[in-house]
Amino acid sequence: MDKNVLQSIAGVGIYPVISLVIFGLFFLGLLVYVLLSSRQHLHAMSQMPLLDDEPTLQSNLNHDVLC
Repeated sequence: MDKNVLQSIAGVGIYPVISLVIFGLFFLGLLVYVLLSSRQHLHAMSQMPLLDDEPTLQSNLNHDVLC
């Protein structure tokens, strides 16, 4: 592939800046969300995968039937 392909695109230098700004805003937003959320909410969210409120799919599967 030719090394000058990207140089022929007008305004190509702005794309790395835009991607860096998007990444920075996302990271900053996530950091603000984590710092402002309550510890009780974070603890409740961390325990959700461990709760057994609904029956699992494995108990409802019929292992004798192959699709």
